[in-house]
Amino acid sequence: MALPDLATDRISRQLWGRSWRFKQHWNGQAECPPLGVIASVKNALRLSALNLAARKAGLYKHQTLADARAILPALECHQADAAADAALLDALADWCERYTPLLAVDTIHGLSGLMLDITGCAHLFNGEEALRLDMISRLTAQGFAANIAIASTPGAAWGMARYGDPATCRLIAPGAERERLAPLPLEALRTEPSTVEELKRVGLKTIGCIMDLPRGPLSLRFGRTLLRRLDQALAREEETISPRIAVAELAAERQFVEPVSLQDDISRTILSLAGNLKPALEKRAIGARVLVLKLFRVDGERRMLSVVTANPEREPAHIGQLFQDRLASLHSPLDAGFGYDLIRLEVAAAEPMVQQQADFVARVPVEDGYNALINRLGARLGTDRVQHFAVNDSHIPERSFGTVSSIHKPIIRPNSKTGRMPPQDALSFAEPSQMQALDMQLTRPVLLLNRPEPVEVMAEIPEGLPQRFRWRRVLYEVAASEGPERIACEWWRDGRQALTRDYFKTEDRDGRRFWLFRQGLYQRESGRPHWYMHGLFP
Repeated sequence: MALPDLATDRISRQLWGRSWRFKQHWNGQAECPPLGVIASVKNALRLSALNLAARKAGLYKHQTLADARAILPALECHQADAAADAALLDALADWCERYTPLLAVDTIHGLSGLMLDITGCAHLFNGEEALRLDMISRLTAQGFAANIAIASTPGAAWGMARYGDPATCRLIAPGAERERLAPLPLEALRTEPSTVEELKRVGLKTIGCIMDLPRGPLSLRFGRTLLRRLDQALAREEETISPRIAVAELAAERQFVEPVSLQDDISRTILSLAGNLKPALEKRAIGARVLVLKLFRVDGERRMLSVVTANPEREPAHIGQLFQDRLASLHSPLDAGFGYDLIRLEVAAAEPMVQQQADFVARVPVEDGYNALINRLGARLGTDRVQHFAVNDSHIPERSFGTVSSIHKPIIRPNSKTGRMPPQDALSFAEPSQMQALDMQLTRPVLLLNRPEPVEVMAEIPEGLPQRFRWRRVLYEVAASEGPERIACEWWRDGRQALTRDYFKTEDRDGRRFWLFRQGLYQRESGRPHWYMHGLFP
């Protein structure tokens, strides 16, 4: 698909609205006024893009602005904005996902366009010609001029869309590439402009002129790229399209004759699409970890929402509830405009789903309630805000555990060739049941301070028990103490100069229990050890 007037179409949409091509009058004129885009080239202002009215007046691309003003004083000029053009092209690429997810942005030699692989998709639109007409009508309604050609090779489609006759470059049947490409100029082969100029100097101006020439001399003089582009266009050499985004492993979509706009209708559609995905997930013994919802509006806008599950999921009711929570958490409600005419649900990432032990009474997996809570909190609050404890490989108390996201676990994708899932790496996350067991032992205080706080302690020297201490300006009289529990430093992390800790469980006369430690062995590591408060017992 070629978009020859992308820059001027962008400006026209800003000036006169998206439906500017259907207007009958522009400020009293019967036709659209001439419009041009200018850019500085070698310290001179030149025309980089023109609309149809300006081209009819005799202006051409790369013409100097002074010459263009002399020919057409009424020419309206705007400054070129490559970033805005690129953003608009990306938005069009998002919108074209309604036809196929296999598409790429194509800007070879500054000619804007899109490359779509519609293999296996045309029957959804009643054939290739119906698909082409539907795309042209929708783009025209949005204010874009588009030339679309369908061929069995990307090279043939690219050349016909940009240099072929718009009235006859619709469909190129397999095997007819040679006949249809022969009258086209050499630029249609996507070769470098310098190579095209060299070919024209020797009288070779069309693709047909080089089709039957000896390949050896042609390659030696003009390079192998010329022949490779020719072979790709004529289906002699395979060429693949690199999609702009990763293609989802599984997807389900629903098209509507009458657009939908109510959130209840969207929720029912999500539930139905999730039900369509469940058999495919069960067949592969996997569950969805990342689900993406894409809503295509009638006017060309696309909205995308995603949810991440704590564990592999494939139940439609659970998936539907997650998206309901996701929609409820939006800062602003969905702007449906004139409605959505296509809704697609994709499985962006999946993991193996193993059978779980079921509760004897409720007859449901025992982890379902926990997983459902994690999923709903993540959908409403954000996946990075739902966390759980994890055990670390360290004997230093403040390093022995931490918090990690309950949802952001490693995501494993199936092998694209075999369809099988690779083995999952071992995780060092502590399960909730394990954390409960650790808490029941009470070998460590329930509340551990984020950072040990210094305290003033009166104790017997050198290694006696604390008798009284002052913490946060409050004096505590010690009634009983237990210890010490000696914890050596991690010299491989902190260095050999790090000090040893002696921990004491201490209870004051009011029954409050504390966890203190003395840092530094007396006369061996430090002449004056320091005391710190590290935690509180219940």
